[in-house]
Amino acid sequence: MSLRYAYNTNGLTSHRLSDALSLLADCGYAGVALTLDVVHLDPFADDAFARAEAVRRRCDELGLGVMVETGARFLLDPRVKHEPTLVTADAEGRARRLAYLRLACDLAEVLGAEAVSFWAGVPRDGVDRDAAWGWLADGVRALVDSHGGRSCALAVEPEPGMLVEDCDGWARLAAEAPGIALALDTGHCVVAGAYEPEEAVARFAPSLGTVAVEGMRRGVHDHLPLDEGDVDLPAVLRALRDAAYDRLVTLELSRDGHRAHEMVPRAMATLRAAEAA
Repeated sequence: MSLRYAYNTNGLTSHRLSDALSLLADCGYAGVALTLDVVHLDPFADDAFARAEAVRRRCDELGLGVMVETGARFLLDPRVKHEPTLVTADAEGRARRLAYLRLACDLAEVLGAEAVSFWAGVPRDGVDRDAAWGWLADGVRALVDSHGGRSCALAVEPEPGMLVEDCDGWARLAAEAPGIALALDTGHCVVAGAYEPEEAVARFAPSLGTVAVEGMRRGVHDHLPLDEGDVDLPAVLRALRDAAYDRLVTLELSRDGHRAHEMVPRAMATLRAAEAA
């Protein structure tokens, strides 16, 4: 089977969204991982839903599928990266994150997205981790309840250093908050957790809502080009094909927006070479 590749717009921040979509289609991508953010589709703009409809029409014209990413750095707080989260001590902050995730799901429906990806967050100093886990589980259950059985997957991404940082942490959360899928970043597996990337694909295949690939060095959370680092990319792609995975496989190079014109085609060439390996 053929895998379907997408590129995350957080690595296209020097491009207009319309130009980014055209670039991806021209380079052979099957989709876009759209990070809702001020630089592209600002979810809090007055015309956000009208813009989402326009993006959906353009993606349809270009033959691009969509998945929605919610990990923008300063979208909710311009002074504190990634805050507030579902594990923020302040209840009002947690409510703001939940409201944003619900808004992201509403926009994903307009976009025809196949998944919405989100993460747990980092408990700040002085926060009891058991209390943080309870806040997280409550928030995710509330999000699942409001999701209403929509077709797009609600996928939680384990992130190194966050309260849910590996696949086993995701499995614990899924047991307490049924209805979530796994957003598996295969590069993260060489940073945190008990599974090699290809092992994680095979073990959690029935639960995969979205999958990301990139280069990453063992023990270092730094997104690298696909042809760098310690991830066995051919093995990951084989595992995905063996699992008959048919959703988008995304690439996130959020620190390389200044050279996206080089990285977008380079990544596709690397993927094609890895498929043939």
